Amino acid sequence: MMPSARFADLDGASVLITGGGSGIGAALTEGFMRQGAKVAFIDIADKPSTVLADRLEKELGRRPLYLKTDLRDVAALRTAVAKAAEAHGDVTVLVNNAALDDRHEVKDVTVEFWDNNLAINLRPHFFTAQAVAPGMKRAGGGSIINFTSTSYLINHPDMPAYTAAKAGILGLTKGLAGKLGADGIRVNAVAPGWVITERQKELWVTEETLAAHVAKQCIK
Repeated sequence: MMPSARFADLDGASVLITGGGSGIGAALTEGFMRQGAKVAFIDIADKPSTVLADRLEKELGRRPLYLKTDLRDVAALRTAVAKAAEAHGDVTVLVNNAALDDRHEVKDVTVEFWDNNLAINLRPHFFTAQAVAPGMKRAGGGSIINFTSTSYLINHPDMPAYTAAKAGILGLTKGLAGKLGADGIRVNAVAPGWVITERQKELWVTEETLAAHVAKQCIK
């Protein structure tokens, strides 16, 4: 399926996506590939990532570069960024999409759970940006897109650690934009609502949860 719009500046661009093997990330990987970009994506789940890469290679004749990486390991994350740049040239588009939105109760959150949550949902956004910024500067500019969420805006009761991290992404985005903008690097945040991926369907989507979520929205 061809995209409805073509963006010439993405043709041949070096794009790196975190969490690009499934859900929203898989759609991003495919979308950039169909624009002609050279895409590398970071993920930890082999099966969906390989299935995606195989399908896109079959359909497009080009294969995205799958970099199996645990985002909690900053050294491994930096290595993955270097591999993406080695394969496709300096990364000029970074999409920080990876997240873990497991539901949890306030009473059950431990220090270890809290730290692990931030190590997945906030910390990598900074360190991937830090890693790609020199290459973007060499290239004359670039774009960093951080995925946050509307969850922290609608008083979502079921994942306070996650919503705290997603709110933090907004502050990080502002800070990075102020610092990197002088080098022609745009830093923006995107806040999707509840995207009903296969994982969401399997774990959390019911008539009751959907109704409760929609009730918090201005637009029904």
